Amino acid sequence: MKTGSQARSAARLAAVQALYQLDMEKTPMALLLDEFHMHRLGAEIEDDQYAEADVAFFDDVVKGVDARRTELDALIEGRLADGWSLSRLDKTMLQILRAGTYELAARNDVPKASSISEYVDVAHAFFEAREAKFVNGLLDAIAKQVRG
Repeated sequence: MKTGSQARSAARLAAVQALYQLDMEKTPMALLLDEFHMHRLGAEIEDDQYAEADVAFFDDVVKGVDARRTELDALIEGRLADGWSLSRLDKTMLQILRAGTYELAARNDVPKASSISEYVDVAHAFFEAREAKFVNGLLDAIAKQVRG
């Protein structure tokens, strides 16, 4: 059994993967959540053990990002450097930023430093240190905006 924080970390990573799939394959939400609940969260696939995740937290992040995508994208785009737009971001990077922004905007129960640190860790799973620093800086700026 995972601790609460390990289960949330696993939920965040899975949420980014689910959001990527939602964005790229346009899988209907109910089917996507079912696939992750049944086959990805805490499952073993081809000898890879997927970490047990906080399913309610996973669902909240995935559904919340989907429901508030326009608002979240506006927050992210407002913090990008001149000449940059969401379409220039790597698709996985965009999902990390959306999930992190959602958590900062909607989950006041999670300390902002924890949220930012967790999504920097998720970024490290996919990218080099430079991109992880980008996630840190952008989410920190958004945290100041949405949480003061």
